[in-house]
Amino acid sequence: MKINGKHYQSIWETNSEVDSISIIDQRFLPYKFFVTELSTFDDFCFAIKEMLVRGAPLIGIVAAYGCYFAIKNALTNDLDKELQIAAKKLLSTRPTAINIKFAVERVITEIGKLTNVEAKIEKSLEIARKLRSEDIEICRNLGQHGVGIIKEIYEKKGSTVNVLTHCNAGWLATVDYGTATAPIYFARDAGIPLHVWIDETRPRNQGAKLTAFELLHENIPHTLIVDNAGGLLMQKGMVDLVIVGTDRTSLNGDVANKVGTYLKALAAYDNNIPFYVAVPSSSIDFDIEDGLHNIPIEERDEKEVKYIEGLAGDEIANVLICPKETPALNYAFDVTPARLVTGLITERGVCRPNKESILNLFPENRK
Repeated sequence: MKINGKHYQSIWETNSEVDSISIIDQRFLPYKFFVTELSTFDDFCFAIKEMLVRGAPLIGIVAAYGCYFAIKNALTNDLDKELQIAAKKLLSTRPTAINIKFAVERVITEIGKLTNVEAKIEKSLEIARKLRSEDIEICRNLGQHGVGIIKEIYEKKGSTVNVLTHCNAGWLATVDYGTATAPIYFARDAGIPLHVWIDETRPRNQGAKLTAFELLHENIPHTLIVDNAGGLLMQKGMVDLVIVGTDRTSLNGDVANKVGTYLKALAAYDNNIPFYVAVPSSSIDFDIEDGLHNIPIEERDEKEVKYIEGLAGDEIANVLICPKETPALNYAFDVTPARLVTGLITERGVCRPNKESILNLFPENRK
């Protein structure tokens, strides 16, 4: 996608030697554009934990590259043991997003088949590259399958389609295109008039900072709203469709996404508005059939709730918004039960949020 008319992706290899990986440092967006290089395993853990990168698909790819750097720079030749240690650290950085587990397990499985040290290192890099290229294709396919939903609404309505989204599930959360935003970009390219309602998405404001930044640079009409305004807009008939992303979706169709998603799903259900989730297969946990009870929910630092970040003059500043002594609870995600979800948009098509429908699209995961 584009920034100031120039095409960017969220992550790339810095040079042909692959002695570092470059990322767009999302901590500074939309105020400043910085590229940060990751060159040690600890850099990758820090980047995921402290949200230099975020979005389940992207952090899975970053984790894969982290595995490569962990064994590339290993002090011993026992790379399988080194990788197990690295995997444990990576999995602890953001426990809700299944993509880290998906990426790490793929690396462990593939290099476990090899005996040569150099071959293991080369294979780990190959896997990271493959995950990166697969993500681009997956998001492209999400857009192609999801655009039909928007087109159908437009053909019935005959005027601008108003889409509401929560958090950021755009290209900054993937490598390119995004998940929830991919159908929006494809609809724009098809000439369908669109307008997007963007939730601020407290406490880190990824909607206000990142989704708004993306849509602004892609010239897509959008309006920022406070998180709690969505229900009112739905009551007033100002929302035609809700599309969100996911950090982990269970086999029965329960969806873990940025906290506040569940409330939007309830409002959409009450107002008979379709609620879709863009779900790359790397975000489906085929081992969990009850997301409400079995998806772990990350709890982050209370400072993210008590302080709000913004631009003060030319400097990025944090401002305290409550009594300093007041405690805060900061759950990063909630789980929307499948009964509130209209459908799942995947790279293989749109399906109902239930086990059989999901497995019909991904039969290789039947057990």
